Amino acid sequence: MSQKTLRWGILGTASITETMIPAIQRCRNSSLYAIASRSQTKAEAWADRYAIPKVFSSYESLLASGEVDMVYIPLPNSLHAEWTIRALHAGLDVLCEKPIALNAQEAQTIAEVASQHGKLVVEAFMYRHHPIYECIRQVIAQGKIGRLISLHSEFSFLLDEPDSIVADAGLGGGALMDVGCYCIHLSRLIAGAEPQQVSAFSIFRGVDRSMSGVLEFPGGILATFSTSIESAERHRVEIHGETGVLVLKKPWHPGEDQAGFILQRHGEPDQFIPVTGENAYNLQAQEFVDAVSGQTPARWPVSDAVANMAVLDALKQSATTHIACTPRLPPSSDDQSKG
Repeated sequence: MSQKTLRWGILGTASITETMIPAIQRCRNSSLYAIASRSQTKAEAWADRYAIPKVFSSYESLLASGEVDMVYIPLPNSLHAEWTIRALHAGLDVLCEKPIALNAQEAQTIAEVASQHGKLVVEAFMYRHHPIYECIRQVIAQGKIGRLISLHSEFSFLLDEPDSIVADAGLGGGALMDVGCYCIHLSRLIAGAEPQQVSAFSIFRGVDRSMSGVLEFPGGILATFSTSIESAERHRVEIHGETGVLVLKKPWHPGEDQAGFILQRHGEPDQFIPVTGENAYNLQAQEFVDAVSGQTPARWPVSDAVANMAVLDALKQSATTHIACTPRLPPSSDDQSKG
């Protein structure tokens, strides 16, 4: 019996879509069938450019069409929760851009609706799908840097469009939500736990333009991060152990042709550890297709997205109050109704 070809729909034409469309079109057992925009002209232009068969002039009409099985949502952050929930109610599985919502409570609502409908929701942190991170976890597990002590991550760039969505508080902009969320997610991924306490400081002008912070994990592991939309571009991660350090110079886009990281140990020459290059966007899309089709279980349940949002919430609170905060998962609707 042949595998059903699943049909993708895309809600919106954000710039990230230019990267995701080729990644989606490379997937096995699926096809990019439809794209929707609030501008018919724009939707038609994208459909012509990428040979997408069907065009919709509204997000609502695509969801109601019955012509797609799942959707990719690259809309502004402030619209992620609304349209993910609408897609779930329409019976569709959802791959939604990061961050999945504006706060943990919205993310929790998404999780509950997904559970009610038996549908899959995955947050699109593409970097984690690259094989470099499985290799890093193996190196740490093998004790090559000793006990994990701390890590530091950086993701910054100079925003050259003052009117960009990234600079709009009403659309969920700011350094933490746009790129700092990668640092937080990676810290949780490497620590293999949730932080017990976080602290942050930010430069705020309409949105957080720059932010630095600390996450305290169980076992005495500290993670520091620095993120900005007003500084020179910077991508870097260092993972420190008792006896060694791992250095990633391209943590967010490890590489499709060549990838790898550096192992540093005291008294020894630096060792470059090569990793097979891969397109992380394609790996992300293919894993989503495989999970929707039931071929493989989803590695990243929506609960991971809720937990990440809880940390982002706590960091925002700390930056505002200037005190350390404890990330807290929001109560479920069942808990609220019982209360």
